Amino acid sequence: MTKTAMITGASSGFGAATARRLVKLGWRVIITGRRAERLQSLSDELGGPDVAHIAAFDIRDEAGLDTALAALPPAFRGIDLLVNNAGLALGTSPAQKSDLGQWQQMIDTNVTGLARMTYKLLPVLIEHKGAIINIGSIAAHYPYPGGNVYGGTKAFVHQFSKNLRSELAGTGMRVTVIEPGLCETEFTLVRTSGNQQVHDNLYKGANPLQADDIAATIEWVATLPPHVNINVLEVMPISQTWSPFSIHRE
Repeated sequence: MTKTAMITGASSGFGAATARRLVKLGWRVIITGRRAERLQSLSDELGGPDVAHIAAFDIRDEAGLDTALAALPPAFRGIDLLVNNAGLALGTSPAQKSDLGQWQQMIDTNVTGLARMTYKLLPVLIEHKGAIINIGSIAAHYPYPGGNVYGGTKAFVHQFSKNLRSELAGTGMRVTVIEPGLCETEFTLVRTSGNQQVHDNLYKGANPLQADDIAATIEWVATLPPHVNINVLEVMPISQTWSPFSIHRE
């Protein structure tokens, strides 16, 4: 039987790479995101609407989500896997100099949008004894200057995933949170409003993770035997590790 995955934030990065991998395995995918033209291009690449159904909406928009779910073709309604990938970081300023609107957008996207999507799909996922893979971040555990609300939202994703795992005991559902470290995607361009120089400087010489590295990890988790659950998976490039604590001296 063909399996179906809903992948949020599929217009680029982890989401698009995951859609490519799952379709190669014979899955159908529902690809969501704000940029309809990118979703259309990806759907065309993957084989068209019979394989990759487009649902273009902003994850913050509940009405848009409801409309997209109601419009799913019959072949795509039996969802076996939800990949909660949509998310973003905005700004690098310290908290006292940050933009409150950016804080709210991160919360609405990374927390409210993810929780709402999960809630609305839980009935069908439970019916199919399916799986949820949430994309978190090492920022959930390791604070850094400028991380403020972004790190807080990813800490929510970490704990929400664990609580779901606990509360879904006995349903056959699997829940995983994958927490990437330094990975070269559009993440930094979004965070810095398109500053290519900052993007290039961050990744230069670091041999960072690539989107397909995380997609391969998602594929592995998604295709494990149904009695195996990966609770939390932290992934870093070999070049990245921890640093000593910062000490401010008078």
